[in-house]
Amino acid sequence: MTPQSEWLEADGLGGFASGTVSGIRTRRYHALLLAATAPPAGRMVLVNGFDAELESAAGKFALSTQRYAPGTDEPDGATRLVEFKPEPWPTWRYAVAGGGVVQEIFVPRGRAAVVLRWRWEGETSTPLRLRVRPFFSGRDFHAMHHENGVFRFEPVSRAGGERWQVYDGVPSVLGRSSGEYQHGPCWYRNFLYSEEQARGLEATEDLASPGRYEFDLTAGPGVLIFSTEVPGTPTVPASLSASEWAAQLTEAEKLRREGFKTVRLRAADAYLVKRGEGKTIIAGYPWFGDWGRDTFIAMRGLCLATGRLREAREILKAWAGTVSQGMLPNRFPDSGGEPEYNSVDASLWYVIVVHEFLELAKSDPSMDTAASVLLKAAESILLGYFLGTRFGIRADRDGLLACGEPGVQLTWMDAKVGDRVVTPRMGKPVEVQALWLTALGLGSRLDAQWQQPFEEGCASFHDRFWNEERGCLYDVIDVDHEAGTVDERVRPNQIFAVGGLPLMLLEGERAEKVVQTVEGKLWTPMGLRSLSPDEPDYAPFYEGGPANRDGAYHQGTVWPWLAGAFVDAWVRVRGETAEARKQARALFLEPQLAREDLPGLGHVPEIADGEVPHKARGCPFQAWSLGEVIRMEEQIL
Repeated sequence: MTPQSEWLEADGLGGFASGTVSGIRTRRYHALLLAATAPPAGRMVLVNGFDAELESAAGKFALSTQRYAPGTDEPDGATRLVEFKPEPWPTWRYAVAGGGVVQEIFVPRGRAAVVLRWRWEGETSTPLRLRVRPFFSGRDFHAMHHENGVFRFEPVSRAGGERWQVYDGVPSVLGRSSGEYQHGPCWYRNFLYSEEQARGLEATEDLASPGRYEFDLTAGPGVLIFSTEVPGTPTVPASLSASEWAAQLTEAEKLRREGFKTVRLRAADAYLVKRGEGKTIIAGYPWFGDWGRDTFIAMRGLCLATGRLREAREILKAWAGTVSQGMLPNRFPDSGGEPEYNSVDASLWYVIVVHEFLELAKSDPSMDTAASVLLKAAESILLGYFLGTRFGIRADRDGLLACGEPGVQLTWMDAKVGDRVVTPRMGKPVEVQALWLTALGLGSRLDAQWQQPFEEGCASFHDRFWNEERGCLYDVIDVDHEAGTVDERVRPNQIFAVGGLPLMLLEGERAEKVVQTVEGKLWTPMGLRSLSPDEPDYAPFYEGGPANRDGAYHQGTVWPWLAGAFVDAWVRVRGETAEARKQARALFLEPQLAREDLPGLGHVPEIADGEVPHKARGCPFQAWSLGEVIRMEEQIL
């Protein structure tokens, strides 16, 4: 853990609170009340942060620090931080005035709310006044806020707390406290977000502060709750004081969190969120929504490996109703609009996860698995792909699955710089074949019509994908739909022919050679590189502006989620013995879990640099990265 390490408190609706150990906000997404107004979409930042100050007989002492352009940290509250604990929720202890102030922040599950609490530790014979000045914006969570003349500082109501309607069309914010609110409008200008600056993005913001809350800590803890109204969630209990409500929320949340046997299993819960009447999975915090591909890969660890079968059923049911022309959407726009059907592999992952779920659900005969709904969706996907659907996705005469059109990125390697698709992979990508043939093989167990396509596809796969010279598989064949052409660059996608899926397409010597090649060329302590360092277009570091980062995204950047498939393959080629599992845990899983410099506390990041020290990059809280770690722990190893 470092001062820059980040904590996350998710509300189960798509909203969250987040920040750093030091208290300095370094991202535009660091906020106290970031709410999903149409769960899990329509996310808006309503309350960004706060300044806090304690006044005693010995003087005034800051308990917070902000970063302002061009790089000034004020006031000096971070220098008084002596302890931070991430469990059961973020808790800070500041040494001040001969004692200590303990600060807690947590988000209750199922509510668009955040609870802040301060208490004094130590003895005092003089008054202790805590003053807290919150910062507001009222913006889309991807946007930035700047000083303007239309922000409404005055509360529209003070009945049961202060309620602000800062802009038209923005949800109102309710502030309830155990202290006193004193109105005093002002603007705070030029907050600097260093992580945005490092990413080559707009990095300064102005925030509005309507006033401040004051608490007498000698009389008891100071409590401040910010909330907003989201359809389908509980309303604020007007009959309870802020302290009573906070106590009620604290007890309920503490009991809920104690129900998870490990920190990682509790972290997994952050990604399971509401969508309509069902559930879905947020691909990553702070900026991703629910993506099809990520959802189905992540839920294998987050739900199936942990026995959360009812949540898995709700997720699969929710997505079953979105099948169109044999495809599932890969993305729902965060601001609404039509779903985007632009992935070849998301639908195939769905078919596989449906079969894995139904197999596991056999152990609970009391559960309604919705099998007919799920299998109907899976069948429509197989049929749609077999006959042909969008973007040239179709079963070819050799039984393999062709896909791709110019300018469209259909596989998980989907980076685009302007109009240039960085890794187009048109033709027959290797992991798409592994998914397609696995889906056919599983489908054939229920419907014999898929048996012959499965056998023909497997024969073609063995005949056409083996690269004898390199001792591994081609990444793509029939490149750009030109028969006989191959892309022989060493990428991690081939590992799915051996591990990570219910069926092994390769066995024996070829399987061993694939694992050896992938381990030798691509393995790092953070997962697999997306391209071998031997290739001329290898990008060792993921840094710079958007164009540079997107250009490196799948050209050497390490992806932790791929570790699950690799470790599975490594164990399989060694006979899946207890000794092989023990060795794999020591060699591959424990070094990753031992890293103390990962940005998201209790979580696993999206990506890392291809070269040492393999610095974590991208999204600090990534669903499929954590899901595969859990799957390794709970199933593979």
